Amino acid sequence: MIELGVNIDHVATLRQARRTWEPDPVWAAVEAHLGGADGITIHLREDRRHIGDEDVRRLKELTQVKLNLEMAATDEMVGIACRTRPQMAMLVPEGRHEVTTEGGLDVAGQESRLKEVVARLSDAGIVTSVFIDAELPQVEAAARIGARVCELHTGPYAHAFHTQGRDADAAAVLAEVDKLCRAGEAILQRGMRFNAGHALNYYNVGRIAALPGVRELHIGHAIISRALFIGLRQAVREMKALMERAAA
Repeated sequence: MIELGVNIDHVATLRQARRTWEPDPVWAAVEAHLGGADGITIHLREDRRHIGDEDVRRLKELTQVKLNLEMAATDEMVGIACRTRPQMAMLVPEGRHEVTTEGGLDVAGQESRLKEVVARLSDAGIVTSVFIDAELPQVEAAARIGARVCELHTGPYAHAFHTQGRDADAAAVLAEVDKLCRAGEAILQRGMRFNAGHALNYYNVGRIAALPGVRELHIGHAIISRALFIGLRQAVREMKALMERAAA
C-alpha cells in the first residue's frame, strides 16, 4: 500500500508572514491525518524561515502521525533530531538563497561525514532517509553510509511534465520516469526503502505513484494550495485517492 507524507511547511510560511500564532502547524497535521495522510513532513531550516524549533517539539508531542524531519546534516540539526526523536529524519542539501530544495544531496561526495550523521541518528532510534537525485552512484553511496531510506528527487520529472504540456507520454517525460524506475530498482536491490517526492501535484502524481516498489510520496505545496479552496482534509483525501488508483 502506497503511503502519503504531507509537507506542512507552508502552513508555517503563512503564519510567519504575519509573525503571529496562526495558522497552527499542529492543527494542520491533525487535519491532514484525518484526511488520510500516513505521515507529516516538516523542514527545520537553519534560518527558521517557516517551521521553528517549538513546532518540531509540539508536533512530536501532540500528534499521533508519523513525523519526518527534513534537515541539513549539521551538528545543530542532528542534536535537535536526537532530542526530539522523530520517526524519520531525511538529510537534504540546504541553501539559504533557494526558495525550496533544488536538488538531491551529494552523498557520494561526503560519505564519511554522512556516515557519522546516520550512525548518530540510528543510535537515537531514528530511521534515516537521504534525498537524492536518481543516479546510481548516489544510491550506492546511500547504501554504504547506512541509510535505510532513499527518497528520489522527482523535480526533473515534474519539470519535464510541465514543459511538455502535461503530456504523460512525451519522450522527455518517459525518459525521466525511466531514470526514476531504474534508481528505484537499485534502491530496493540494496535493501533500502524507496520513497519519492518534490514538485508532485494532482496532475503529475500518477506516473510516480505507479513506479514499481515505491513506498511513500512526500507532497506539500500542491496540497496546501488546494486546501485554500476545499480544506486540508479534503485536499489530502483527493491526493491519496489519486495515488492509490495509480499504484493499483
